[in-house]
Amino acid sequence: MSSPSFFSPYRHGFVRVATAVPKVKLADPAANAQSVLALVRQAHDAGVAVLVLPELGLTGYTVDDLLQQDVLLDAVEAAIAILAQESKTLSPLFVVGAPLRDAGRLYNTAVAIQGGRVRAVVPKSFLPNYREFYERRWFTPGSGVVGRTLDLAGQAVPFGTDVLLRNLGDTAFTVGIEICEDVWTPAPPSTAQAMAGAEILLNLSASNITIGKSETRRLLCASQSARTISAYVYSAAGAGESSTDLAWDGHVDIHEMGNLLAQSPRFSTGAVMAVADVDVARLRQERMRVGSFGDSTTLSPPEAPFRIVPLDFAPPAGDLALVRPIERFPFTPSDPAKLAENCYEAYNIQVQGLARRVEATGSKSLVIGVSGGLDSTQALIVAAKAMDQLGRPRSDIRAYTLPGFATSEGTKSNAWKLMTAMGVTAEELDIRPAAQQMLADLGHPFAKGEPVYDVTFENVQAGLRTDYLFRLANHHKGMVVGTGDLSELALGWCTYGVGDQMSHYNPNSGVPKTLIQHLIRFVAASGDVDAATSDLLEDILATEISPELVPGEEVQATESFVGPYALQDFNLYYLTRYGMAPSKIAFLAWTAWRDATAGAWPAGIPESARRAYDLPEIKRWLALFLKRFFANQFKRSAMPNGPKISSGGALSPRGDWRMPSDATADAWLAELDAGLPA
Repeated sequence: MSSPSFFSPYRHGFVRVATAVPKVKLADPAANAQSVLALVRQAHDAGVAVLVLPELGLTGYTVDDLLQQDVLLDAVEAAIAILAQESKTLSPLFVVGAPLRDAGRLYNTAVAIQGGRVRAVVPKSFLPNYREFYERRWFTPGSGVVGRTLDLAGQAVPFGTDVLLRNLGDTAFTVGIEICEDVWTPAPPSTAQAMAGAEILLNLSASNITIGKSETRRLLCASQSARTISAYVYSAAGAGESSTDLAWDGHVDIHEMGNLLAQSPRFSTGAVMAVADVDVARLRQERMRVGSFGDSTTLSPPEAPFRIVPLDFAPPAGDLALVRPIERFPFTPSDPAKLAENCYEAYNIQVQGLARRVEATGSKSLVIGVSGGLDSTQALIVAAKAMDQLGRPRSDIRAYTLPGFATSEGTKSNAWKLMTAMGVTAEELDIRPAAQQMLADLGHPFAKGEPVYDVTFENVQAGLRTDYLFRLANHHKGMVVGTGDLSELALGWCTYGVGDQMSHYNPNSGVPKTLIQHLIRFVAASGDVDAATSDLLEDILATEISPELVPGEEVQATESFVGPYALQDFNLYYLTRYGMAPSKIAFLAWTAWRDATAGAWPAGIPESARRAYDLPEIKRWLALFLKRFFANQFKRSAMPNGPKISSGGALSPRGDWRMPSDATADAWLAELDAGLPA
C-alpha cells in the first residue's frame, strides 16, 4: 500500500478523530443502530479513523428500569450484530455505548467496532450513585473485569478494562476507552491506558446539563489530555433523551495536550459531529521528551497487563485538508484576549528578570545602545520599567545612539526621541572615526575610498558598538543590557564575541521577532506612555527591519537575507519545541500560510503584511533556516543570561537547548528534499 499524499495529514503523523451525538430513540436499539450507521458513513466519507458516540447510545441513557428487560437487552445484541455487518465497507473504528450481560450481571459498556467486526468491549469502571444518578440499581462496576471475553455478534470478543486498540503500519495509533464517571474520579482508567501507550482516549458519556457543568466537563477533559499527554475525545448524550427530570446538551469536544481542537454547538435538536486531526506523532515526541511521564509508567504499573487488540484502518488515498487550527504566528495567538495576556506576561517576565539581575549585581547604571529599531526599543522600555520597580531614577540608565556609516536620519531621530521620552541619560557616540581607523589598520579597501561593504566592514561597526558599551559600563560601574532577540539567535543574525551577540544580561533573548512587535504595541496601548510616545512607538514599528551597516540608497533589508521572520519564527517553534521533521513543518506552514484571506490574524498585523507563501517559498526559506540554525550554534553556546519567555522554548545552553556547535544539518535537509513533492 502506498503512503498517503504529502497533502494528507495522515502522511505527517496526524490521525483524524470525531465525536458525535445521534438523536436517540428511547428503548429502540434497531432505530438507534441506523442513526449510528449514518454518522459512521459520514465519518468514513470525511476520512475519520476513530469515532466515539455517547454512553448507552443504543438504548438511550434515560430508559431506567427498562435496562433490565430481556426484550431490550436482546435487541441491543441484535443491533450490535447489525452494526458489525453493515460497517464492513466502512473504515473508521467507532465506539458505541450499550448495556450488555455477562455471567448473570449487567454492565454499562463501550462496544468498539471496525471493519465489520466487534473488536472489543470495555465496561464502565465507576458507577455514579449519588444525587440524580443511581446506576448501581442496574449495573455491576467494571473495575476488576480483566482477561475475559464476551460472545457477541457471533464472535468471542475481548471484554474488560484491560483492553487497548492499536492500529499498526504507517498510520499507527493506540486507543483507550473509558465511560463518563470514570474521568470524574481521582484515578481515571484513562491514566493507566495512556501510560500503557494509548495516545487517543475516548469518553462515552451521558452527563446531563446543569448551569456551569459544561465548563467543569471541559476542564476535566482538557486537564486529562494535558496530564496524560494525549488526545481526549468526549461525547455526551443529547437530543432524544428523556426530559422527565433532567436535560441533555449533547456536549462534544476534542482536546489535545490541554488545548481545545474542536467542539460543536450544544442543545441541538438533531445529530451533531465534531472532527479534528490529532497529532499523534507530536504526542509521542512529547512523551519521550517529558521524562516524568515514563517514570510514572515505571512507578505505577497496571494491576493486569493490557491486552492489545489489532485494528486494520487504512487512511484514504489522495489529498485531505488538515482539520485543525494552525496559527500563522505560534508565538503570538490570533485570539485578542490570549495575545494580550501573553504580552502582559512576556513583558513582566522581561522586567522582573532584569530588575532581579540589577538587584543582585548592585550595578550603579544600565548601559544600552539604542538604534531606533524594534529590539533596542523594547529593551529600553523594559530597562525603564525595571528601574521604576526598583525605585531608582531612570537617569541611571545610560542610553547611547551609536551612528555608523549607514545609520539613517530617521532611525537616529527616533532613537533620540525615544531616549528623551523614557527620561534616561542620553548621549550620542559616533563610531565612524574609530571604525575608519580600525579598517585602515586592517588594510581594508574602504579606508582607501573603495566602496567595499563586506562582512569585515559590517562587523567592525557592530563590534565597535558593543566594545564601546562594555567600556562605558566599566566607566559608569554598570552592566550592558543586550537587545538581540530569539529569532536573531536562531538564525545567527548577530555578530559573535564583542558584538551584538554579547551583553551582561539580555531581556530579549527569549523573545522572537514576531512577538517583540506585539510587546511594543502592548506598551503603546497600556497607558504607561503618553500619546506622543505612543505615536513614536507606532512609527518605530513601521520602520523596515535593518542592521543599517551598508551605505546606499536602498535599505539593507534583513528579511531579504535571512527570510521572512513570520516564516522563520514558525520554523523555529516547530523544530525546537516539538522536534518535527522539516517536511512536516513545511506541511504545517503551507496549511497556515497558503491563503492570506483564510483564518484570523493577530491584531496589529497591517493589511500590507498579510501575504501568502506557496510551498516552493516555504521550502526555500526552511532550507535556509536549517543551514543557519545548525551553522550558528556556537553563538548560542556563548550567549549571555536572559529569561525564558515562551513555552515555545528558548535557546540558552543552560536551559532548553543543547546541541554541539559542529553538528551538521545534512540529514534535515535531505529529509526536506525527500519529503516534499517534486
